[in-house]
Amino acid sequence: MNKAERTRAKSAREKIKEQQAAARVRDKRRRVATYVTAGVVAVAAVGLGWWYAASSSQSEQAAGGLAPITVQPDGSVVMAKQGVTKPVVDIFEDFQCPACKELERVSGQTFKNLAAEGKAKVVYHPITIFSQEPTKSNSVRAGGAARCIADGKQWMAFHDLLYQNQPSETEVGFTPDQLKNWGKEAGVTAPGFEQCVTTEKNANAQLSFSKKIIEAQKLNHTPTVKLNGTEIDNSALFSPQQLRQAITGAAK
Repeated sequence: MNKAERTRAKSAREKIKEQQAAARVRDKRRRVATYVTAGVVAVAAVGLGWWYAASSSQSEQAAGGLAPITVQPDGSVVMAKQGVTKPVVDIFEDFQCPACKELERVSGQTFKNLAAEGKAKVVYHPITIFSQEPTKSNSVRAGGAARCIADGKQWMAFHDLLYQNQPSETEVGFTPDQLKNWGKEAGVTAPGFEQCVTTEKNANAQLSFSKKIIEAQKLNHTPTVKLNGTEIDNSALFSPQQLRQAITGAAK
C-alpha cells in the first residue's frame, strides 16, 4: 500500500469513527428524551392519581334541605322522601366510635343529599358496640339521650353534634350536662328531654336494641353500612364519589 492509499484508508477510518461517535450522541439524546418523556408521563399519572383520590374523597356540600326524618319506636331513624322505599341504606353506628365520626365527616352529607334527592332511603341504627369502659358507658349515655328526642330534625341536629363533640376513647364523656347542653344547641324542645337524659331513662333500651341488632346483622365493627342488605366496602364508604355511584347504581 503506497502513501496515498494509506492516507485514504486513514481518512476513511477516521470518518467511520466520527460517524460512530455521532451515532452514539444521537442515541444518547434519544434515550434522554425517552427518559424525560417517561418521567413527565409518570409525574402526570401520579398527579392524576392524586387528583382523582382527592376529588373522590372530597365531601359533598349540602344541596338543600333534609328529607323527612322519622324516629321509629325501636330507636332507629328513617330519612327518606315520601314514597321512596329503595335502595335502602342501613347505617349501623356508635356515637363513641372514632371511625363512625370520620364516616360522618367524610360521607355524612352524601347520605343526606341522596335522601333529599329521593335517590335512597337511609336508615340510622345507633348502637353500643363497645364492651369496655369508659367507651361503653359513654356510648350508652349518648345513644340513650338520642332516644329522648322524637322530632326527626332535632334528632339529626343532635346526632351531628354528638359526633362533633365525641370524647376520647380513654376518657369519660357524653356526660348528662354535656348532652343537655347539646340538646339545647340542637333546638330540642321536648319538655321531658333533660330529665330523660339525667336519669338515663333509655339506657336499658339502648343496650337491648344494640344486642338485638348486633346479633341479627352479625356485626363485628362500626361503622357498618349496608346497601340493600349487602355491606359496602370501606374503599367506597369513605369516598363520597364512589359511595354515590354505588347507591345510585343500585336503584337501576
